[in-house]
Order: sequence, then C-alpha cells, then structure tokens
Amino acid sequence: MKKAIFLFLITLQYCQINAQTDQQKAEALVRKMTLEEKVGQMTQVTFAVIAKGGWGDTEGNIDPAALKTAVVGHHVGSILNVNAHAFTVEKWHSIITQIQDEAKNTRLKIPVVYGLDGMHGQTYTLNSTLFPHNLALAATRNIAFATMAAKVTAKELRASGVRWNFAPVLDIGRQPLWSRFPETYGEDVYIAKTMGAAAVKAYEEDGLKNPTAVASCLKHYIGYSGSRTGKDRTPAYIPEIELREYYLPAFREAVRSGAATVMINSGEINGEPVHASKYLLTDLLRKELGFKGMIVTDWEDIKRLYDRHNVASSPRQAVAMAINAGIDMSMVPTDFSFYDLLLEAVKKGEVPISRIDDAVKRILVLKYRLGLFDDPYPEAAAKNNFGKPEYQTLALDAAHEAMTLLKNENNVLPLAKSTKVLVAGPAAQSLSALNGCWSYTWQGNNDQWYPSDSKTLYQAIADKLGAANVTTTSGKGFDNKSNYDVAALTAAATNADAIILCLGENAYAESPGNTRELQLPDDQIALAKAAAATGKPVILVLTEGRPRFITNIEPSMRGILMAYWSGKKTAEAVADVLFGDYNPDGRLPFSYPKSIGEIVLYDRKPTEDVREVFNDNVKGGYDPLFAFGHGLSYTTFEYSDLKLGSSVLTGNAKLIVSITAKNTGNRDGKHSVELYSHDLYASITPSMKRLRAFQKIDLRAGESKTVTFSLDKNDLAFVNAKMKTVTEPGEFEIMIGDKKAKFAYK
Repeated sequence: MKKAIFLFLITLQYCQINAQTDQQKAEALVRKMTLEEKVGQMTQVTFAVIAKGGWGDTEGNIDPAALKTAVVGHHVGSILNVNAHAFTVEKWHSIITQIQDEAKNTRLKIPVVYGLDGMHGQTYTLNSTLFPHNLALAATRNIAFATMAAKVTAKELRASGVRWNFAPVLDIGRQPLWSRFPETYGEDVYIAKTMGAAAVKAYEEDGLKNPTAVASCLKHYIGYSGSRTGKDRTPAYIPEIELREYYLPAFREAVRSGAATVMINSGEINGEPVHASKYLLTDLLRKELGFKGMIVTDWEDIKRLYDRHNVASSPRQAVAMAINAGIDMSMVPTDFSFYDLLLEAVKKGEVPISRIDDAVKRILVLKYRLGLFDDPYPEAAAKNNFGKPEYQTLALDAAHEAMTLLKNENNVLPLAKSTKVLVAGPAAQSLSALNGCWSYTWQGNNDQWYPSDSKTLYQAIADKLGAANVTTTSGKGFDNKSNYDVAALTAAATNADAIILCLGENAYAESPGNTRELQLPDDQIALAKAAAATGKPVILVLTEGRPRFITNIEPSMRGILMAYWSGKKTAEAVADVLFGDYNPDGRLPFSYPKSIGEIVLYDRKPTEDVREVFNDNVKGGYDPLFAFGHGLSYTTFEYSDLKLGSSVLTGNAKLIVSITAKNTGNRDGKHSVELYSHDLYASITPSMKRLRAFQKIDLRAGESKTVTFSLDKNDLAFVNAKMKTVTEPGEFEIMIGDKKAKFAYK
C-alpha cells in the first residue's frame, strides 16, 4: 500500500513539473513572438481556406500557395473541418503532414493544431467506429459506455493524426424541439454531469502526449440548448438561478475532470451573446469554475456579434468585444478578417497586449501538452489503434443497452424467429436514419460514405429470420417514395404475421434539423394507420434524435421500441431485441411528451404536478406518453428491503442507502436501479423528484442482489435565491422504484 501511495505521489509530482514546464515554455515563446505571430495563433480557419479550389474541393487536396498564405503569411494556429466527407487514415496523414511541413517554414516553427468534431466516434475518417449518440448512451444508464466510446474515439482520431476533438456536448436536453437534442445526454442534470465528466476523463487521462489521447472540448458553454423557440443559434431566456441549477453543473464537473478546451454557445442569453459576456467567460468560467484551459469560439460567432446579434457597431468592435470578454481563439473560419481586425484593435488600444499574451500562452500550452512541439506528425503507434475488431463489439454492446422498449402489449415481443414479417417505413433501408448527424459527413445523411458492412434494419432482420421469412415495401434511402406507399404496404401485409414499422427521422445536424413541430410527418402517420388497419400486430421501431409525437398512433401499435441514433450496430441491436436474442434494458433519458401543447419535465415543481380545477389539486400535471426513466424488459424486477443507514444525516457525513432488487421473471436481464430524492420543504420550491444516483446490475432469473448507494449533503444541494449552492436542513424522501424512505438533514 505504501509503495502504491509513493508511486502515486511521484507520478503526481512529475505531472505538476511537466505542467510547469509547459507553462514556462509557453511564456518564454510568447516573449519571442511578434504581435502578428501572436494574433495568428489566435486564428482558426477551415480546411477550405487551404484547399485547391476552396470549397469546391471534396477530396482533401491542399493548395500549397494557399497553405503558405495561411500558415506562413498569417501564422494561423489551428485548422479544422473537412469540406464534404470523411477521408481515409492515409489521406489524413498526408493532410496533417503537409500542414506541419509548412509550419516548419515559419520563423518560430510553431506547429498547427488540427481540430475535428468526433461526436459519437471519429466522424471524419472513413470506416471509423460510430457509437450511439449521447442521448442513446444516456439510455444505457451505463457510465462505462461513455468512457469506452470516448477512449475508442480518441484512438481513432489520433490514428488519423488529429489531436483535438470538439466533444463532448454538455448542453442539457430540456427543449425537445432543439435540433442538437440527440447530442445531449437528455433532460437530467445528474446523467449529463456524470457521463460528460467520464467522457472528458477518457479523452485525456492517458496524458495528451500519449497516442491514445486527445484534447477534449466542452461545448457549448453555456445555455445553448435552452433556446426559447427550439431553433438552433437562437435566443435563450434563462434566469441565473435556472442557469446554475440545470445548465452549469455538467460544465463544472467537466472542468474538475481536467478538460483542456471549451467551445462557446453560439446564441445569446437574456439578450447578451455569450461570446461577448465577460461575466460568463471570465468571471464564471475562469474565476468561479477555475477553468485554466483554452477558450475557442464556434463557427463565425465573433462576426455574428456585428452582423446578427447587432451588439457591436463594427466588425472590429465585435473582435475587441469577444477577446476582451475572454475568447482565446476565433473559429473565423473562412477568411483572415479576424487576424486583420485584431491587429488593428490592438494597435488602436482597444485590446490590451496583456489579453493577447494570456490567450496565446493558453494556446501554446495546449500545443506543448499535446506533444506537437516534440513531434507534430501522425504517429505510427497511433495508427495501429485504428479499426480494431473489439471496437465493433463495444459498439454493439452499447447499442444493445441503449434499446428502450416503450410498449409490449400482451407480450407481443419478442417475436418468434419463425414469424413471417413485413419490414416497412422510411428507416427500414436507411443507414443515415440509424446513425444520425456527424456520421462521415456533417449531416450524416449520405449513405454512400458508410462502411460497406453496415446493415440496415431490413438486412439485419433478414439475416436473423432468413430471407424467405422477410418481405419489405421499403426502398433504399429515407426519402425513397416507395417507403410511403400505403397501398403496397396493405397488399404486402396479407402474407405477413407481423409488421415491423420503421419510422422516425433522417439524419440532421444543427440548423438543417430545425423543425416547427414535433409531430411525425403526415406520410409516416398515414403509413402507421394503414399498417394498423391490416389487423396484423404492428411493432413500431423509432429511429430518431428527439421525441416525435406518436400519441395519435400509439394505441394501435402493439409494441414500440425506441432505438435512437445508436450508431454502426443499431440494426443488429434492434433485430436482437425484437427476436429475443437480447433482453432490452434501456431507460428513457427524457420525458416522451404526449401533447403538443404540454411539455413538462420529470423534475417538475409542485405546481406543475397538479391541474388546478376550482382550487382542487388534481394530479396529472406531469402526464407524458412515456415517463423519464421508463423502459420495459422481457423479465420482471421487484424491490424490497429499502434501508437507510441513519434517519439523520449530519454535516459532511455519508448516508448509506441499500435496497434489494430481484429478477422475478424467467429470463436473465440487466436492470438500472435509480435513486431519486425529494426535498419536502425548501426556501426555493423543490422539484418533485431528482435523480441522484443509478447502478446497472445483471440478474439471472430468480436472482436477488443488494445495491448500495452513498449520498452526502452535496447530492441534496440546490441553488438558492442568492445564487449560492446550498443544502438546507430539513426532511427528505428517498425513492427507488415503488419504495420510499425518509430522513432528515441537520
């Protein structure tokens, strides 16, 4: 034990010395730099700026003259993105090598850091491993998947020669209209902060110089997902008490986990663009949260302070405003306007040189930490970590645990493998509808770039049952007209025992995913009604990035499986669940709304939990189609013997909570035990329930296990009227399943 402690202390001291060395090296280099070289380091441009033909290039071909203009002429510190689609590992190596070769021609030979959005796997390398999106990972209630998926993503990014990942998304999904909802961990604070922190640690904990690690980027700080209209990059109106209670915790936890960089919310909060907010960027993020890493903008967001938000009266004022607020690097990204304007602003005294030096130092520290000054080129050791077979196994395991069975009327599922099925609907033969955004292209909606061994739902089901037992009326691609042919479905159903109806959303990312309503499109509703009218049992499989309203068709669906956008192995996971080779154990990470005019979240306030009718408190204010945490299994579980270690929690002590879970069915299964708390009375109206902990367990048929949780006062804290996070004395209730127990905090 003593030896282990000694080794830990030596390692910690070594890391501290290294950090100091990187800091000292960066400070020394800053002192050697001209103003132009400093401002260049703060400039990030997109690949099109250095590509042959600009945006017209789709194959990653660099224009040497354009590259020289960027790297030598403007000293750019970072390049990002692709123009069209993912490249091979070899192509990435060529691109990164050419860029770093050019960096060697600069006076100080400062390497360029390349950044990409590896959102659920390495988005922009062909044949990379795509995992479930964050929303589906949250449904697994298995933090290990957030960790392991990030580990693989880091390895495949680094194998591509890229050392900076613009992930994870820590925006909380409390506005289901929002087009980036699938990139969130859902509506709950606890899931978002625990899974987000796990991903950050996984990206970075090996040490950023190690060929298995990349720099993470927390995004989008802060309040981005709270758009009032649900449209991307539109205003949010969030009182500070709500900002701190729901939106800040995931970022705070991720900062504590050592995140290297942060990307900023493209929108505005209460009329103030976040990119221009010194309070949010400097006072809150830097001083209060203690973030010491580098702050980068999102796409064009400094420009937009002038031309969209209209808080700056000129482009130069926009630049000065953002840099003075605390921005370190500008994702300009299509020109050198930021470079020119910032030089001008500094020379006119509008931005102090101390702010420039501070920003550049942080950028250089990142590059030192990443080992770019030691060797900026793609590493052979990293390349060997690409595309390992075990990554596919992990992707399937994660997709399995994400599958969330919402309805199973009269145990229609699992279907027997002798069943003759009709597979129909737009998602039946669409790869993009299974993977969603950031999948080999930005939007993810082009099937041609997916790996050749990727399976559609129709293929996976045919593989399971044999081609003779499966028919389809669907065509390849989500928008194929045959997918919506009601007459063809009705005719084909004659010879089927059951219909597997694959509905939902095609892939989208950011503003192209904006929608004016959550109702499924009319042609999908018509298909569902026609399927139900055949009299055959209809199993609805939903592949979607946010809850689309199905209230008008739900009663006629015998089974409903929520598949989310679960990555490369979505189809296999769906087929395994439908035909009994995997017992589903996913749980909804959001409340699936029932009514278009009513969206209430699970952690609602007491007055949201009732419908006041002539002053009578009638329950039913929280009335979703499927509640947060809902998820069925092919077996049954029951709880007993809920015990608290004490009836009183005092000071900094721990409260031990235990409960026995039993598999009372005849099938083995996994089960998420979820612990909720309820503060009975507080100075700020308490939520009816808040998720405080969960554990995933595996129980054989008939087996029982005792699950133990440890809580302290911090698990019960909330933000009070003075914007302080506090735990007030009083009575609390613990809820696990149908069991409850009370204790007091003193």
